[in-house]
Amino acid sequence: MLKSEFAFTIKSTALDEDYRPAENTRITTNFANLARGENRQENLRNTLRMIDNRFNSLAHRDNPKGDRYAVELKIISVEMNASPEAGGDAFPLIEILQTTILDKQTGERIDGIVGNNFSSYVRDYDFSVLLPEHMKRHPNSGAPEGFGDLHGNLFKRFLSSDAYRDNFSKPPVICLSVSSSKTYYRTGAEHPVLGIEYENDERSSTDQYFAKMGMKVRYFMPRNSMAPLAFYHIGDLTGDYTDLELFSTISTMETFQKIYRPEIYNANSPATEQYQPSLKCQDYSLTRIVYDREERSRLALEQGKFAEERFIKRYRAVLEQFSADFAA
Repeated sequence: MLKSEFAFTIKSTALDEDYRPAENTRITTNFANLARGENRQENLRNTLRMIDNRFNSLAHRDNPKGDRYAVELKIISVEMNASPEAGGDAFPLIEILQTTILDKQTGERIDGIVGNNFSSYVRDYDFSVLLPEHMKRHPNSGAPEGFGDLHGNLFKRFLSSDAYRDNFSKPPVICLSVSSSKTYYRTGAEHPVLGIEYENDERSSTDQYFAKMGMKVRYFMPRNSMAPLAFYHIGDLTGDYTDLELFSTISTMETFQKIYRPEIYNANSPATEQYQPSLKCQDYSLTRIVYDREERSRLALEQGKFAEERFIKRYRAVLEQFSADFAA
C-alpha cells in the first residue's frame, strides 16, 4: 500500500450559536457536548461571548472599549479513505478548530490558527480500548510497543497531503490542558503574548503521544490566566505566528478549559512557581455553561470501539503496510 493512495477530504462547519453536531461528529468532542440539551443555544452563545471578551482583553492595543474584535470559529472535519480505488468508505479521522479574527473597526477578516481543539476516533481507540486491554494482560508494563505510531503517522500523512496544503498556510497548533499527574516549574522566561513559561519534570502520556504526531510542546500561562496551557506545535511557536493568531488560540482554548476543567483554569488563585494541577481543587468558580464531563468519559469507550470495528479491524492489513512504508 503506497502512502499516496490515502485520500483526505476536509469539510467545515461554522461553530456559532446555531451549531448542531452532524450525525458523524464525535459526540465526545467538547463543542458537540456543549451543543446538546435544552441549554444548547445559551451554552454556545455564552461560550462565544467569553472567547470574544478574552480576545479583546489580550488585544487591548488600539482597543479602548474592549470590543474591537470578534473570533469566528469553524469545525474542520477530516475524513480519510484508506482504499479509494476499491471504493472504500471514508472514515471520520479527526476534528480540529480554525479561528478567524474579525476586526470590526476595519471590517477585515484575519486568518487565525488551525488546530486548537483536537478530537480523534483513533486516539479514543488507543486510550480507551487498546491501552486498557494491554494493561489487563500486562499490569505495570506501561504502554504497548508502538503505542501511538499509527495515529501519529496518519496525522503526519494528513499534514503532508494536498488537502491540508490547499486549505491551510501554516502548521497546526493544538492547545490542551496541562496534566494533573505532573509538576510544572517556571523557567524564568516570559513571552509578551503567551505569558510566563513553564516546563515539566517528566513528559506526560499526552506529550509522548503528540510527539508521535511530530509535535513538540511548550507550556505558557498567559496574562491574567490561572494556569499554564500546553501548546503542541511543529515549527517555532513564538516565531511562526502573529500576536493576533496566538491571541485567537489562547482566548478560544482557555475559554473551553474554564468550562471543562474549572478546578484548574477557573481557580480563584493563579498557578505558583512550582505547580501541580489538580481536579480535586475546591477553590474555583463555575461558569454558567452546562457541560457533562462524566458523559464525555463514558462515550470515549463507545467511540473507541467504533473506531476498532469500522477502521482498525477493517483496514488492518492496509494500515500495517502504511505504517511500515511510512517508517521506511
